[in-house]
Amino acid sequence: MAFEQVFKNIDNALRTDEGCSSELDYVEQSSWILFLKYLDDLDKENEMAALLGGGTYSPILDKEYRWNTWAMPRNAAGEYDIHNALVGDDLIEFVNGKLFPYLKNLGQGETDNTSIKVKISLIFAELRNKLVSGYCLRDIIEQIDGLKFQTSEQKHEMTYLYESRLNKMGNAGRNGGEYYTPRPLIRSIVKVVNPKIGESVYDGACGSAGFLCEAYNYMHEKVHTTADEEKLQKTTFYGKEKKALPYLIAMMNMILHGVQSPNIIKTNTLGENLADVQVKDQFDNILANPPFGGSERKEVQQNFPIKTGETAYLFLEHFIKYLKAGGNAGIVIKNTFLSNTDNASIELRKKLLEECNLHTILDLPSGVFQAGVKTIVLFFKKGEPTQKVWFYQLNLDRTLGKTDPLNENDLADFVEKQKTKVDSENSWSVNVADLDDNYDLSVKNPNKVEVVDERTPQQIAAEIEALAADSQRLLNEIMEML
Repeated sequence: MAFEQVFKNIDNALRTDEGCSSELDYVEQSSWILFLKYLDDLDKENEMAALLGGGTYSPILDKEYRWNTWAMPRNAAGEYDIHNALVGDDLIEFVNGKLFPYLKNLGQGETDNTSIKVKISLIFAELRNKLVSGYCLRDIIEQIDGLKFQTSEQKHEMTYLYESRLNKMGNAGRNGGEYYTPRPLIRSIVKVVNPKIGESVYDGACGSAGFLCEAYNYMHEKVHTTADEEKLQKTTFYGKEKKALPYLIAMMNMILHGVQSPNIIKTNTLGENLADVQVKDQFDNILANPPFGGSERKEVQQNFPIKTGETAYLFLEHFIKYLKAGGNAGIVIKNTFLSNTDNASIELRKKLLEECNLHTILDLPSGVFQAGVKTIVLFFKKGEPTQKVWFYQLNLDRTLGKTDPLNENDLADFVEKQKTKVDSENSWSVNVADLDDNYDLSVKNPNKVEVVDERTPQQIAAEIEALAADSQRLLNEIMEML
C-alpha cells in the first residue's frame, strides 16, 4: 500500500482514540510506531549486509521487543500470525508496562554515547504512549507493517510524506507552527550556505530538525568514501531544542532520514552564558529559523552582551558567537530586524556588520509562513566586516497560502543570482559606508518600477459610476428574462 494512503488510514484510526485529540498527537503517536518499524527494517538491512560480507550481526533490540515478536508475530511460513498477536488491553499493557520501560533503559551500560541504543533511550525517556485503545493500536500497527524502508526510493518517499505530516503539525496551531519551516526555503538556504563534508552544521533552535535533515540530504549526495559517511553520521550535525515534542520529532526525523546517531540535546539554548563559549564549541555552518515574537526574562538576558527581551535577537547573538571564524550562516528572522530603532536592534545590526560579512539578504513575501509574518534570511560569513550587502526581493506573481505554498522554483532565480550577486529588477547592492547611524538596512528596491495611477479623483469617480450603471443594466436584463 502507498505511504500516503497508509498515513491517511493511520490518522483516521487515531481520530477514534480518546487519548489523541490533535494533529500534534497524531504525529507524535504515529511517529514512535513508525520509528520501531523502521528500526526493524534497519536491523534486517544490516543483518543482510553482514551475512553477505561473511560476518555476524547483533540486532538493536532483544527478541521479545522486536517488531516481529510483539507487533506482528509470524508463523513458520512467515505470514502474520493473527491468533498470537497482542490486541486490546493485552497490547496496551505490554506497550506501557514492558516495551516503553525497556526502550527507555536500552542505553544503560553503553560506553559509546553516540550509539543508536543511547539515542533510542533518549527518545523514549521523553515519550509516552497516549493510545488507550488496544484495538486502535492494533489497526495502526497493521497499517504500518505494510510499509518498507529497504530501498532508497522507499526511504525517500517515506521521508517526503513524513515532512508533509510535520507541515500539517505546523498548521495545527501555534505550538506546531513554532517549529516548522517550509522545506523549499530550507533547501535553498542550504544550497547558498553550501556546507561541505568535514564541516560541522549547527541549529540551536532545531525544532523538528528540518535544517539538519536537509543539510544531511545535501551533503550525502557528495559522499565518496566510508570515512565521509562516518563523518556525516557522527561528527557533522548538532542541534538543541527546548521543548519535548519537537525534540522527540527531531531525533526520530533525523534517524528516519538516515542519521543513526543524531547529536541533538534537549536544553534551553538561551540559558547558556555566551561568555563561557570557547573556540572548541563553535561550528563551521549554522542554519536556523529561531522562534520570534517571544519575550525572555531578565535572568536569561544576562547571558548576552546585548540585552533584549526579543527571543530571535538573542538567538542571533548566540549564532554569531557560536560560528567559527570563516564559518557561514543562513538565519531566518523577522524583517523588522533591519529597521527597528531601539538600542538593542541598532547594537545587534552594528555587531553583525562589524564582526561578519553580511553578504546577502533575502526578502521573502508574506505567506511563506502560515502566520503571515514577513521574514528575511540573513546570509553571513564570520571574521571580516561587511563592505557591501546584496539584497534580493522575492516578488511572486501570486499570493502564497496553504493551497499554493512556496516551492523551490520560486527561489531558483535567487539561488542562481546569489552566486554572482548581480543587479536585476529584484536585486541590488548597498554599501555599508552609506548607511545612517542606526545602521538601517530596510529593504528599498531601487530597481523596481512603480506603476503610478495618473487618473484624477474625478476620473476614478466617473469610472466607478459607469461600472455601477453597467451592473444595474445587466441586472435589469436578467430580471426581465425571468
